Amino acid sequence: MIKVEICLDSVESAVAAQQGGADRVELCDNLSQGGTTPSLGMIKQVREQTDLGLMVIVRPRGGDFLYTTAEFDVMRHDMQQLHSLGTDGVVLGCLSSNGTVDKKRTAGLIQLAKAGDRPLSVTFHRAFDMTRDPFEALETLLELGVDRVLTSGQATSAMAGAELIKQLQSAAGDRLTVLPAVGIGANNVAELVAKTAVREVHIGGAVREREKSQMEFQNQLVSMGPNGESEFDVWRTSAEKVQSIVTKLKA
Repeated sequence: MIKVEICLDSVESAVAAQQGGADRVELCDNLSQGGTTPSLGMIKQVREQTDLGLMVIVRPRGGDFLYTTAEFDVMRHDMQQLHSLGTDGVVLGCLSSNGTVDKKRTAGLIQLAKAGDRPLSVTFHRAFDMTRDPFEALETLLELGVDRVLTSGQATSAMAGAELIKQLQSAAGDRLTVLPAVGIGANNVAELVAKTAVREVHIGGAVREREKSQMEFQNQLVSMGPNGESEFDVWRTSAEKVQSIVTKLKA
C-alpha cells in the first residue's frame, strides 16, 4: 500500500488530512517560502488532535540551505525540543556552498534526531533538488543514515522528474525511501507511482483550498501578505481532496 504524506501548516489542516485517510503529515509554517519550523504550540496541538505520523520541518528561514552559525544553532535547539512533543520524525537539509550535502552539519542533526529512547525518522527535504549531483548526494545521505529523501527529481514537478526519481529509488533500494513531491494530485498520482515504483508520495498544493475569512470588516487598502496576497483568504487542506488521492491509490 502506498503511503500518503500531506504537507500542511495548521491544526485544522492536519485534522482534515486524517479525515481524508492520509498516513502522515509534514508540519510546516510559511509554506509560501517552502516551509519553516512551526511553533511548539502548533506541534503540540497537532499531536494531541491527530494520531497521524507527524514529521516536523526544521528550517530556520526561507531561501537557500547554506546556514550561518547562528541559524544552525537555532536548528539544533529546535531539534532538541521535538522528542518531548510526540513527533515521529524531522525534515531537514543543509548544503555546502559548492552544492553538495553539508555532511558534518547533517550528521550532527541526525545524531540529535536519533538520540534518546525514541529516535526520530529523518527526511532530507528538497534541499536535495539544489545539489550539483543527485547520485552523489544520495550516496552521502545513505552513508549518513537518512530514512527518506523528498524530491521533485530536480525538475519543476515530480512528473517532469519521474525518470530521475525512478533511478534514485532503484539505486537506493530498501536502504532509503525516495519521496516524490510537487505537482502531484488525484489526476496523476497513480501514473507517477507506476512510472517511478515509489512506495510513498508527498502531497501539497493539490489538496489545499481557499477558505474565506470570517472578518466582517475587511480593509482592502492594505496588504500584509507576500506578493500582495489577500489578508482575507486562508488556505486549508481539504479532507475530500486527500480522500480522492487515497482512493486513486487503492484502485
